[in-house]
Amino acid sequence: MTSNAQQFGKVAVLMGGWAAEREVSLNSGKAVLEGLLEKGIDAHGVDVDRNVLDVLKTENFDLVFNILHGRGGEDGELQGALEILQIPYTGCGVMASAISMDKMMTKRLWIGSGLPTPAYEILHADTDFEEVVEKLGLPVMVKPAQEGSSIGMSKVTEASQLRPAYEEAAKYDDVVFAEQWVAGKEFTVAILGDEVLPSIRLEADKDADFYDYDAKYISHKTQYYCPSGLSDTDEATLSTLSKTAFKVLGGRGWGRVDVMQDSAGTFWLIEVNTVPGMTDTSLVPMAAKQQGMSFADLTVEILKTA
Repeated sequence: MTSNAQQFGKVAVLMGGWAAEREVSLNSGKAVLEGLLEKGIDAHGVDVDRNVLDVLKTENFDLVFNILHGRGGEDGELQGALEILQIPYTGCGVMASAISMDKMMTKRLWIGSGLPTPAYEILHADTDFEEVVEKLGLPVMVKPAQEGSSIGMSKVTEASQLRPAYEEAAKYDDVVFAEQWVAGKEFTVAILGDEVLPSIRLEADKDADFYDYDAKYISHKTQYYCPSGLSDTDEATLSTLSKTAFKVLGGRGWGRVDVMQDSAGTFWLIEVNTVPGMTDTSLVPMAAKQQGMSFADLTVEILKTA
């Protein structure tokens, strides 16, 4: 083990958990663990369940690489517990994690800060769905406020589809909203410390309604472009917007900002991921590779931000 690796001490790579994204997290965790071990770091995989705090204390871990996606790991709960235990951890703190996990709170903060994000309407069982369509137009995207990996999301193209889409999203969260559809190009921007990595343009298969769970993790037809094809001016604009959007939420360490660009060239903020995917085919490693950074090097750079 090199002296550089020794500075981190004993590292727990937290993965799995009990959220809907458990399998994705396990895949990310395995890749992160392999990357850290490759760099000589004393890293140990921990498949997280409700006794995780006991495990961390008993095993005397010095630092946590948090790669838990979704609730329990990305929403401030784990972060608060680690603050009490005084164990340094990767990623955003309690507040930024909780806000970013809640897409509604994220949008409210962005709107309050004068940042561009699509219009929305909160949905309930007794909502006048026709009125929502009149306000937002069609199509709209229906989302559970606190779920990741596009789980529970639906693209609605006809007014009659709005209530069923709400009912599907409500299976995953008590708070559901409809968001104005932005037709155009989809981008994601990775942030590592104070650095903004090159943007990636995502292009789902033409048969997909949007960049859904299947497009992210199953389909082989999704295309990724890095460099994204933006002009230098637009790349700089997107970079600045993404960094600002991340900082407004209190973001730190690392994360990923999802953005749409409409036909007029305007960028619209969609959401923030504070614990992005970390497999060999995930988006943050793809952006890092464009910067000349290997996957293993990336895991160490993230660890340094803890």
